[in-house]
Order: sequence, then C-alpha cells, then structure tokens
Amino acid sequence: MPEPMSQPASRHTGTTGRRRLLEALTHARRGQAVVAVLLAAVGFGAVLQVRTNDNDSTYAGYREQDLIQVLNGLAGTSQRAQSEIARLQQSRSKLESDTSKRQAALDQANTQDTTLRILAGLVPVTGPGIRITITETTGQVNVDSFIDLVEELRSAGAEAIQINGKARLVAQSSFGQGADGLYVDHQLLTPPYTVDVIGEPATLAGAVTFARGPQDEFADDGAQVKVTQVPSLDIKSVRKDTDQ
Repeated sequence: MPEPMSQPASRHTGTTGRRRLLEALTHARRGQAVVAVLLAAVGFGAVLQVRTNDNDSTYAGYREQDLIQVLNGLAGTSQRAQSEIARLQQSRSKLESDTSKRQAALDQANTQDTTLRILAGLVPVTGPGIRITITETTGQVNVDSFIDLVEELRSAGAEAIQINGKARLVAQSSFGQGADGLYVDHQLLTPPYTVDVIGEPATLAGAVTFARGPQDEFADDGAQVKVTQVPSLDIKSVRKDTDQ
C-alpha cells in the first residue's frame, strides 16, 4: 500500500507563520500592546523633534565665535537704544524746565504789570482798607494837612487812594488850596472829604491816629476825623492812560 505523500516543509511553514502573525495582530497580548504604545510615542517624538529643528534653525549653523559676535552686536544695539532714551528724556526735562521758567517769568511780568497799573491809577481796585471821613467843624482844612495825610498813608503801604469817589491819587498828583475846598489834580473837591484807602486796615488806621499825626493836624485846622476799618472797599475812579 503506497504511503501518503507528505506536504512540502516550506509551504507548511509559510502557512503557519502567516497564521501566527495574524493571530498576534488580532489577539495582542498585554506586553505586545505596551510595546506598540511605546513605539508610537517614540515615533511622535521623532516627528516633533524634526519639525522643531526645521522651525528653529536660524542660528543652527553658526559657530561659537559667530554666536558671540551676534550677542555682542545685540548688546551694543541695546546700549545705544538706552543711550538714546536717556538723551530724549533729558531733552524732555529741559523743555519742561524751560517752559516752567517761561511761565514763571510771564506770571511775574503780569503781576508787576498789574501792580504798576494799580499804582498808576489806571485800573479799579477792590480790597480791605480804611475809610477816612474829614468833616470841617470850626475851620477849613489846610492843604498841608491833607498832603501830610497822603504821605503817611503811602508810608504805611497804601495800595490805592481815592478822594470823594472822584480823584484817584498817584505819585504825580497835585494839591492846591481853594476858597471852597481843595484842588486835587486841578479838580475842586469840597468837604466833607471821604478818603478810601486800600491796604492793611490796622496799619493804615495807625498811620492816621498816632499822636501828633494827621488826625491831630486836622483837629488843629478845626476838622473832625473818623477812621473806619473796612473788610472790602471798591475804588472805581481811574486816571486816563496817557500812553494810549
């Protein structure tokens, strides 16, 4: 009886190998699954590293000396930028200082101009001061007594003086004796005389009432003097500006 023919060893082995491979892929054991995950992670990391190297290759080919020169250049640029910033800040500070100085000078000039215009009697003035009322009783006020009064008031710091609401006194004002009153800057003023004075009230009042001062002089002329300290006075009379 003839013996059964045996299958070729190579064919049997190939079939068995494929079957085992399929079974390994479809029925992976725990150890094989872990290996697969690790391989996938390694592959992802390699791809990421390649992409990172591609994106950050600006200085990849530089030598150490080249990199040092680049760093030195960047440091120099930064230093120049800082120097320029400092220069600009210094220029700004100088401009601000110059502006402040100009503004201070302008304010001072305006203050001096206002003061000079007040002393020249060119503008109305409002402020604290005194009101002096001189009433003739037994005699006529002498012009010399009136001049002494004005000088004492000026020495006491009078900023503005007005008589009878009409005559604004200044350094160049003139006085004269009249039959019915006093001439002030060629304008006749008649009694009673009201003298409004702006300045420090207590100081001005003392300049009128001190012993053998203006108040006593008017008394010698036959006139009574009343001094009232006022918190606010309006001197509205002005002189014509001859420069206009």
